[in-house]
Amino acid sequence: MEADFSIELGRDDAVLDFPWRDPAGKLAYVDLKRHPELMARIEEAERLPQLGEFLRTLNSPPSMVETAKCDVWTTSALSAEEEIFRASIKFASYVDLVFCTVESRLSFRTHEQFATNLVALLQPAPETGSAAEVCVRRCYFGGESELQEGFYCTLYVSGYGHDDASARQNWAMGLSFAGKAILQLSAGGS
Repeated sequence: MEADFSIELGRDDAVLDFPWRDPAGKLAYVDLKRHPELMARIEEAERLPQLGEFLRTLNSPPSMVETAKCDVWTTSALSAEEEIFRASIKFASYVDLVFCTVESRLSFRTHEQFATNLVALLQPAPETGSAAEVCVRRCYFGGESELQEGFYCTLYVSGYGHDDASARQNWAMGLSFAGKAILQLSAGGS
């Protein structure tokens, strides 16, 4: 499995307000860590059981992280770097992850180490036509009165194939590997 990480802390890079709500008020953070019964509110997880299982894994009690946001998409616009997969379709997702403890949320070193260790666990995974990228980004935690600046990770997982079905299958395998790796890191393994 191809895996890499990046640090994206520049002025124009993505940031996350946690908990979040879209400006129109239609979408908002769903606390799956403490309320797993709310999974039905995540439309993508209802439509794609593999994503639902991944979110359950990451929000399970043994996991050191919880999820904040996710999305999925399909595209035939592949970059030059993705040519190694010899595919015509990419099925991809992202999941924003925040650590469960305040101390970890505020530590850049913890996020950098998590990204490094996750990539190290994913790189030896079998060739699956899938890839993962972990991006460490800036996060603003809390409400308007007590805002704390910290960090979060966006985990992108992509599956590649010659048709939608094979791309989705490779994506699902990549998600499975990533979920197991995050649980391994949560248990203190690297």
